[in-house]
Formats: sequence, C-alpha cells, structure tokens
Amino acid sequence: MTKSKLNRRQFLKHSGSLAVGASVLGSLQPSVYARGDSTIRLALLGCGGRGTGAVGDALSVPNGGPTKLYATADLLSEKMERSLKALSEKFNRSQIDVSEDRKFRGFDGYKRAIDILRPGDVAMCTTRSYIRPLHVEYAISKGINVFMEKPFASDPGGLKRLLRADEAAKRKNVKVAAGLQCRHSPARQALIEKIRNGEMGDIPLIRANRLGGSNWLESQGDESNILMNQLQFGRIHLYWIGSGHMVDNLIHQIDECCWIKDAWPISAVGMGGREPNSEDHGQNIDLYSMEYTFADGTKAFCGFRRMKKARNEFATFIHGTKCAAQFSGRTHAATVHMFKDQRIEKDNIAWTPTKDEYSPWQYEWNEFIKSIRTDRPHNEIQRAVYSDLTSLMGRAACHTNQEVTWEQMMASNFQFCDYLDDLDYVSAAPVKADRNGQFPVPIAGQWNEL
Repeated sequence: MTKSKLNRRQFLKHSGSLAVGASVLGSLQPSVYARGDSTIRLALLGCGGRGTGAVGDALSVPNGGPTKLYATADLLSEKMERSLKALSEKFNRSQIDVSEDRKFRGFDGYKRAIDILRPGDVAMCTTRSYIRPLHVEYAISKGINVFMEKPFASDPGGLKRLLRADEAAKRKNVKVAAGLQCRHSPARQALIEKIRNGEMGDIPLIRANRLGGSNWLESQGDESNILMNQLQFGRIHLYWIGSGHMVDNLIHQIDECCWIKDAWPISAVGMGGREPNSEDHGQNIDLYSMEYTFADGTKAFCGFRRMKKARNEFATFIHGTKCAAQFSGRTHAATVHMFKDQRIEKDNIAWTPTKDEYSPWQYEWNEFIKSIRTDRPHNEIQRAVYSDLTSLMGRAACHTNQEVTWEQMMASNFQFCDYLDDLDYVSAAPVKADRNGQFPVPIAGQWNEL
C-alpha cells in the first residue's frame, strides 16, 4: 500500500501516486448498509484543491471498503472538470463515477448533489468558509454524513448556525468529520498521553507560529465589486469569504494549543499591522500576534506573519515545568519530540514517538470511514466550532486592539454577510472596494466583527 504523503494543496500540481486502497474490499463490516450496495458515495461540494485532495484521501483508505466519487457541485463548471480530470488520472473509473447529470452548477447545486445521496454516504463540504454552514446544515437535515473543511465559518454568526446543526446531527446519528486533521496523528496523540500523565509537568506556556512570505492582492479595478469576481480573487483576501489568511492557516495550530491544554481560552489580546509601503488591496493585515489566556492563567502565544526576507517558522512548541516539547512542524508534519530540558535542539531530544505511517489527512479519513462502516459515534462539530471561535477571538483582538473574551464570542451573532441564503450570481457583493480598488482594512476604534 503506497502511503498518501501529499499536501492537499499539492494534489493538483503533482502526478505522483496516491493509494488506491479503496478499490480493495475491506475487512470492515458495512453495518450501515444491511442490504444491497455497500459503496459509500461521495458528493464533492466545492471543487478546489482542498476538496480534490480530500477526495483523494477518502478513496485511499486502506481496507476501507468500496467508496466512490458520485457527484460534484460548484459555481463554475471548469472547476468541476479540472478536479475530475486530476482525480481520474489517479483513480480508476469505478471510483470516479460522476456522470454529466450528477455535475451540479449554481448556488443551489449543493442541494441537488446532496439530494441524490443515501444514508451512509458523505457530503464533502469543501468550499470557502462563507457558505459552509448552509451546506453542513442541509446535509444533516437530510441525514447525510458530512466532512467539512476548515475554516468552518467566516464569523461568529456562521459558527452559531453550525452549533444549531450539531443538535440535529446528534439526534439523527449523523457522522461529521472536521478538517483539523492533526488531531488524528498517532505521534501527536502519543505526546498528548505523556502530557496527560504529567511527564512534562504543568504546561504554563505554548508557542505556535506560522511565519512565511507575503501574499498581497493587486487592485482588481472595475472587477472589484462584482460578487462572482470576489469569490475568485478574494478567497483569503476578503474576510467574508474565507476568514482571512491568518484564520485560514493558523486555525490548525490554535486548535493544537487548545488540545494540549484540554481547554478553551477565556480571553485574548493581540496586535498586528501591515508591512511598510504595503501595496496590498485586500483586507488582511500582514502580522498577527495573539496572547491567549486560559482559566488557570497559563498562556498560548500564537503568531502569523507574511513578509518577504524575514525568518520563517511553522511549528508548535510546548514548555512544561519539567521540560519542553515540539508538537508539530512544517506543513503539519508530525514533528514530535520531548526534550531533556527547555532547550529545543536536536542533540537535546529525550523521546520521539513512532513515526506516523500516513499523512494526518489520511489518518483523518481512515477514522471517518471506519466510523461510518461500523456505525460508531463520530461528531466533531462542537470541537471544530470552538477551535474556529478561538481563532476568530484572536483575529478580533488584533483587529480591534482590545481584549476579547470567550463570553463575548459566544454572545456574538455578527455576520459579514446576512443574506447568504439568498446569494445568486447577480447578488450584490457584501464588501466594497474604493475607486482605487482598495478594500476596507481593520482600524482600531472603527472596525467591528463581534
């Protein structure tokens, strides 16, 4: 079995092999399919790189039983075709079984794709975060299992909608997996067990950084304020669409901090700004520095930066009262070590777990498919929403330059766009650029996202 090692963003760029383990009938008993066809059918809602990569992981589950891509939905036909072409080059026809009448285009395409699924199938909600709550909510209402990518909503109002959907998922025994894949890494789980056993002592400090190069948005001119154009160029550059580049990327490590602490922070303060002489026409600031405080007074410091010719870092570090540890590394690699003391150096490593056999994305799908096949409980909605809420708390703290509390986040129903259910190709864009193509950026005292 060839292991799946590709980052999802690399899926469309590389022609290397992916496991095709799902073509082999597995040993798991398909208890959710008491009779007839035991194939798990997938509907891909949002056919970008992340969704395409997720399909690859779903089809590569070793001994996972028959699984196939059965339907697609997107706003753009060319994106569906590009995704299907990439997948067809890596998997056989029995696994990529999307006929022309099961390719759904339009803002209501997700409903038509979900409507042809059966109990036990999976709606793969992999669009940008702005519309995720609607897709998840509808799939759950139909009793269909859900995989939802991160981030899970662009604002507190959207996350509250997911929490309401969670209640329905519990009543219906719908399985829901969330795209915070690092939770499924055995190497990380082994370190978590040591932390829970007290081998690192108390954990007063966690550091999590994702520091890299710049990614600015050029002026879009006359195209700036057209909804469909915004949905293409604004995916990480406009907050209403994808939560902004910090949340889109750092949510994984913020989630790791909460996992390590086994708690959610009670407050956050932060600061940030733009690179000097910035020519970015999007809404993002280039630097986010966040200090999260937990109920016991301990801290997690999380940083995100996009700036050229600066030091890069992509890692999470833990400082216990007995020793330090590394929890993750570049591109979510399971770079896991405990050190002899507080010095994080290669020649100071005291313990390293068994190396993960698969990528965290693959482990995530291995567990999800097993849960569906064996009908065991599998619902990650609340944990995913709370991790996203923590990320939005840090974003708000940096944008407003005020302390933001967990209570404020839980009380907020703020939405960047309050007409998501009525969006169509000709709808007005929720945010407007000025005549120079500059979109509004956060300014303390003037900005609101709570």
